[in-house]
Amino acid sequence: MFHSTSNRSSYYSQAPPQSSHSRPHRHHSHSHSQSRPHTHSHSYSNAPVYVSSQQPPAYNVAPQSQWPMDRNQLYQVFQQVDTDRSGAISVTELQRALRNEDWQPFDLDTVKMLMDYFDRDHSGTISFDEFAGLFKYIFEWQQVFARFDRDNSHTIDRGELQAALSQFGYNLSPHLYSIIVHKYSSLPTTEYGPSPGITFDRFVRACVSIKWLTEAFQRRDTDRDGWITVNYEDFMKVFFEAP
Repeated sequence: MFHSTSNRSSYYSQAPPQSSHSRPHRHHSHSHSQSRPHTHSHSYSNAPVYVSSQQPPAYNVAPQSQWPMDRNQLYQVFQQVDTDRSGAISVTELQRALRNEDWQPFDLDTVKMLMDYFDRDHSGTISFDEFAGLFKYIFEWQQVFARFDRDNSHTIDRGELQAALSQFGYNLSPHLYSIIVHKYSSLPTTEYGPSPGITFDRFVRACVSIKWLTEAFQRRDTDRDGWITVNYEDFMKVFFEAP
């Protein structure tokens, strides 16, 4: 998995904002093989997120210092997102409602991750109470994104990502940062141009994925020495269950 150059005293560190409806841990079997991946990894805690309404996109919540909506206002947003008037929000409706600052919709993998986190009754849809938690979670992530988007480009570059993850308690290697930036950066705006960086939706998913993988590693690192022994099937479970 990960290899980081931190010392052992900072092996499990602190973290950013956490969802009150965090995804339950799945059961993982502990198994053994000759492979011994070396990794020091840091705990991230939970994470923050943008909601917009669709036609017109009027609910891209601007970063503010305080939670901006009461329950009645939030219910009005919920009704506008619930375009088929079913009383619940589907993954398609949620993707249409979630927008980056350039008003591009969230990528589907991020939307599915949010559905997985907040669909507490496993109905495949989001009720109003679940939506309220999701909306606040997104708002909190906006505060984090705005704090680290220091050049106001509406994307996160490598230096800004490193600043964010370092503050969350991670001390990753330069090579690992390169991998993360390559994986989560948006496509170039021109055919041969550079990547514009990591958009808000992908930033959230990157942070949540790093947190999830770190916790999966920690559960297996029972003696807290920064090493685990894992067989092929268990490794594949971790990979495919990650957000």
